[in-house]
Amino acid sequence: MAHRHLLRRLLSVTLRQATWPLRSPSSAHLPALTSLCWHGTEPPFHNRASLATARRFCTKPSCDVSFNVQSPADFTDRVINSAKPVVVNFHASWCGPCRMLSPRLEKIVANQEGKVIMAKVDIDDQTDLAMKYKVTAVPTVIAIKGGEIEGRFAGVKSEDELEVFIKNLICPSL
Repeated sequence: MAHRHLLRRLLSVTLRQATWPLRSPSSAHLPALTSLCWHGTEPPFHNRASLATARRFCTKPSCDVSFNVQSPADFTDRVINSAKPVVVNFHASWCGPCRMLSPRLEKIVANQEGKVIMAKVDIDDQTDLAMKYKVTAVPTVIAIKGGEIEGRFAGVKSEDELEVFIKNLICPSL
């Protein structure tokens, strides 16, 4: 698990500092790196001519509204100090129900048009955060607004129940 995380970070830094254009025929290995996303309007290439041929790794709309938490400090910066409400998905790669819930949750968060963002926390990588937030089962979803916990649930929910959960986070009076 740590090796995969280190490789992902190394490739992320290497690709961000690249000065050559990324082209589809010569980059057959890029589909395996779909979890890497450039956040912002354009990739940070030094060679402006390569911008025309550069592409985003992630084409899903959920890429703009969700992110993987890398450390407790990252969690504090991007979740606790966030101006927007945050849905935190505590999951594990070996968890079958997590694999069912995550795509549903990402789809519903993406449909909110930026009113809410989603943080994904792998409990195997971030055990301290899981213990701090008393995660005893996965998947566990916690709603955080203004640094305070607004709601939580554990287990798989239907899409209707997820929509209600997120709508209550955005506008609690409904």
